Order: sequence, then C-alpha cells, then structure tokens
Amino acid sequence: MNIIKISVVFIALLLFQISWSQSSDDLMPYLQDFKSVSANNTVTITSYEKDGSHYVYAGGFGGIDIFSLDKEGKLTPIGTQELYKQEGPARGMVAGSIEGTDFLFVANKYGNAIETFKILDNGTLEQVSLTMDTDETHLGIAITLQLVHMQQASYLFIGGLEETPGLSSFKILPDGKLTHVQSMADNDKIYTDGIIGMYTHKIKGRTFLYTGGFQDNGVSSFRVYENGSFKNINNIGDNTTDRYLTGAYPVTGVNLGENYYVIVGHRHHKYYERNGFIKNTDFVYHGDGVSVFKINRKGALVPHFVLKDDENTKLQGQTRIEIVSVTDKEAVLAVGTRDDASIQLIKLDENGTLKPLNYLETGFSIYYGLRSHQIEDVNLLIAGSNRFDLKKVAAYKVLPKIDRGEKVLRHIVNLKYKEEASKAQIDEAVSVFENLKNEIPEIERIEWGVNDSKEGASKGLTHTFTLTFKDDHAREIYLFHEAHIALVNKIGPIIADVLVMDYWTEE
Repeated sequence: MNIIKISVVFIALLLFQISWSQSSDDLMPYLQDFKSVSANNTVTITSYEKDGSHYVYAGGFGGIDIFSLDKEGKLTPIGTQELYKQEGPARGMVAGSIEGTDFLFVANKYGNAIETFKILDNGTLEQVSLTMDTDETHLGIAITLQLVHMQQASYLFIGGLEETPGLSSFKILPDGKLTHVQSMADNDKIYTDGIIGMYTHKIKGRTFLYTGGFQDNGVSSFRVYENGSFKNINNIGDNTTDRYLTGAYPVTGVNLGENYYVIVGHRHHKYYERNGFIKNTDFVYHGDGVSVFKINRKGALVPHFVLKDDENTKLQGQTRIEIVSVTDKEAVLAVGTRDDASIQLIKLDENGTLKPLNYLETGFSIYYGLRSHQIEDVNLLIAGSNRFDLKKVAAYKVLPKIDRGEKVLRHIVNLKYKEEASKAQIDEAVSVFENLKNEIPEIERIEWGVNDSKEGASKGLTHTFTLTFKDDHAREIYLFHEAHIALVNKIGPIIADVLVMDYWTEE
C-alpha cells in the first residue's frame, strides 16, 4: 500500500512539473490598470510588502509617486514624496527591513546623494537620512543601489555614472543612516564605470556581488565580507564575436538547484547620439543579446549562454530584467526594452539556457522602470516610461497566453461634451480623433457617429467612436501613443463624461 501511495504522489508531482513547464512556455503580460504620476516621467520602480499590504514606488524627474497594489493589478494612489533639490530623478530604489524597521533607499541622480526614507504604516515615506557624495566616495550621478544583508549587519552598495566612477559600500545603521565602509575606484581591470546593474548571490555561506559597467562594457565579480568590505574576483569584457556587453545595463541572477546564474542585458552604444555621453565611440555593433554567466565555486563569472535578438524577439535596448517566477527547474524573466518598447518574457532552465516566450509591445519605452511583484500566486509587472508626455505607470498580470483565434478587438469610446463646449470645439475634437488613424498605423479603422437613440438611456453621451485593432499589441501602442496622449490632453477640458468598452469579436 505504501508503495502505491508513493507511486501516486510521484506521478502527481511529475504531472505538475510537466504542466507547469508547458504552461510557462506560453506566458504573456496582460495590462490590468494604469494610473497617472505627478513626476514628469518614470525611470525607476520598486515595490514592497509591509504588514500584508503591497506598495509601489515610482520615481522620476520631480519626485516619487506611491501606490497601493492588489492581486488584480489595481493601482491606487496614496501619496507622493519630494526629493532633495525637488528634482531627482529617483534612481536605483531599493527597500528592505533593517533591524525591524522598513526603509526605502533612493539614489538621487542629480542631487549626487542617497536619500533614506522610513516606510510608514500606510506606505508613505518620511526622510530620515541624506548622504552626500564626497571626494572619497562614488555617489555622484548615482544610478544603482544593491542591498546586501550579512549575518550581523546590512550594507548598501552604490554605483553610477559620475566622472570619477567606482563602487562604494556603506553600512546601514538601525535608524537608516549610512556610514562609509569602502570605495574602489574604477580602473582598467574592473568594470565599474557606469554601474547600472548589480546583483548578489549567497553560495555556501559566502556572499558575492556582480556589477555591469555601462561605459567600459563588461561585468565584474566581487567577494563581500561580513564587515561590508569587498574584493574583486574576476572581470569579463565585451568582444565583437560572441559577447554582448557593450552598454552593459541590467544585471540579475537566479539559483536553480545547484547552479547559480547571473543574467546581464545591455543597451548598445549605437542607440545613443555621439554627443559626448558615450566615452568610447569606437565600438562595433554585432547585434543585441541577453547573456548568461554561470558562477563557479570561487564566485567568478564564467560565460555560459547568449540569447540573441532576432525577428521573433524584442530585445533591442534592454534596460531592465526582472525575475517573474522561480521553481527548482526553471525561472521566468521579464526584459524591459527602451528601443523595442516592449516587455519580452524569457525562460531560463536549470542548464542555464534561455528560451524566448511571448512579448507585449507596451506602447512606451522602458528606461529602467520595470518591476516584478508577487501577491499570493499572482505574478505582476509594473512598468513606466522615461517619456515626459506619458506620465503613467501600468500594471500587468503574467498569464497563460489567450488564444484570440481570428478575432479582432473593438474599442468603443462614448463621449459627452460639456454644455459650454462650442460647435467649433466639438468639430475639432472629432477631426483630431479621426486623424488618429493617420498617426497610429496600428489602428485598423475608425468609425464614428452622433447618437440617434430614442430610448432615453444614453446618459447624455452624444458621440461614439469605434476603433478596431488586430491584436493586444496594437491596443497598447494606441493607448500610450503620443498622438493619443495629445488627443486626451487637448479635448479633456471640454469632456463632461466618457464611457469606454472593449470586446473581442469575429470580423
């Protein structure tokens, strides 16, 4: 009898693993909600769970916007937070608990400072510390923060794009203040010029830190000691054949079984204007790719695998890589791109091989502003854009891809104009709406008309616009397109009410 029970359990587990593997091959992000931000744009997003509540912090030029988040992906604004010098932008935000107190650490890029905020019970923030750059440290134009918890203390590692680049570590005191531990200036050996990505692995009681150098095009590994000091282990630079590290950008990692991996993305220097920002313009472009490094027993990086961009993927201009989910055998990752303006899902197996899954064209460029978050068994993504005209953050669920078949999407917009709106204003609004078809090619067609119902149930809505899209990508591109945003801003002042509905149907 025991043998039969064991066999049944084994078969059930095997079937679960097979079904999970199959379902994870066909995942896709689906938009659930989007909200406006008070900051001029969004360059960084992080999230945090506190006492069972979930919060999102979106930072950009002007400050930090704070939202609560539920498992349906609904964002609810709950506050804002000014930054030192009231400019920012907020970069490299990380949150964590230090001796029972929850803190948010923010790299204030143009303030050349690190701000520490206490996370209050309702998710809002209270500044408790401001750490300025010095000649000894490397906090100027700070971009990236990495929180490292050791056995007896916690440390904040800091890197960025300052003129005298390097890597710095600070001990975090119980009140959130920072005390300097060590700084290592960049040199010809290590890759710390323009640190935009960092990650840590803990392997058999030892802690290792990994950095990507945006300007010097490579990755480095470091051993982190209990007192917060660190020592370089090895360094790997780009080449023109099988490495894709020019403009090294996001860095993350996954532990699968006995294997430890570091995953590195890049935004190649060819995507930048040659106006002095890129230090070395003598570069070669041979494609875009996401790189996998396997970590050996010494904590060193070993080149392992590259997923190259092709006509079926959206990997141009990778600015953020987030871990969506992890099992013993595989991990699902989300790659945010600035130049492809997409979220590309990929899967890493225990052998360290990457496989592309589905992507969603978001309709906006992602500049570091992508965050994964899990509530119960729901995997969410929160994204924002560096665009100054957008001023939105969006939330997505990662779900099995929906088979739409041959269906198209109808997007119905019903409008009620204010009584004081003139005929000329209404005619102009109609004309601008109609012209969206010329501005946004993803719109298959637009129809519109004036309400002629005699049933008395129109709620004062007078104008209806019906837009047809062929897929999810087209709708996202329309929603966040510059022309659509401009339309909303233009006609918003004369709109009294609006009713929007979408549905899928056969042609």
